[in-house]
Amino acid sequence: MARVRLSVSERREELLRAAVGQIEARGVAAVRISDVAAVLGVSSALVLYHFSTKEKLVAAAFAHAAQGELARLRALLGRRAPALERVHDAVRWYAPTGGAKGWRLWIEGWAAALREPALREPARALDQQWKAALAEVVAEGTAAGEFVCADPVSAAGRLTAMLDGLAVQMTSYAGSLPPATMLEWADEALARELGIDRAALGRPGE
Repeated sequence: MARVRLSVSERREELLRAAVGQIEARGVAAVRISDVAAVLGVSSALVLYHFSTKEKLVAAAFAHAAQGELARLRALLGRRAPALERVHDAVRWYAPTGGAKGWRLWIEGWAAALREPALREPARALDQQWKAALAEVVAEGTAAGEFVCADPVSAAGRLTAMLDGLAVQMTSYAGSLPPATMLEWADEALARELGIDRAALGRPGE
C-alpha cells in the first residue's frame, strides 16, 4: 500500500515526533538520523532534507516537545475553575508521575545542553514560561482571596526547583522514592507556598 503523501509541515511534524521518541529511548548522544528514518520507514536522506544535520533535528525536536508541553499547560491553567484547583492540577501534571512529557527527554536535554548551546533555548523557554504561567495563576488566586502568597514569582521558582529535583531522583534512581511519597511532598510544598492547610488539597491520589 502506497504511503500517503504528506505536506512539508505534516512531514516535519512526523519526523519531530519520531525524533522525540528516539531521544527518549536512546539518548541524545546515541540517537542517529538513521534511527529516526527507520521508525517511519523513510530514508535518512529525507530526514536530512528537512533538517540538514542531526544537531538541527535534535534542537527542533526539543523545541517541538516544549511547545506541546506549553500548549497543554496553558489549557490546564486556562480552565474556568478556582485558582487553587488549577495550580494543584498543574503541579500534579508537571510532577514526575503526572502527564507531562517523559522526564527522560528533559533530563537528556539538560545534560546535552551543557555541551550543545543550541539545546539550551528550548529548555530555558519551557522553564521560564512554565514558571510565569504558574506565578500568574498564583497571583490570581491571591487576589481572589483563595489563599495567601506574598511573592508568586518566587513561589513558582521554588516549586519548580523541587519538582525538577524529584524528577531527577525518580528517573535516575528508579524505586528510590515511592510515587505516593513524591506527590505528598509536592502537595506539602504547594500548601506551604500558598499558606493553606495541606488537607485542603485532598489525598495524594485525588
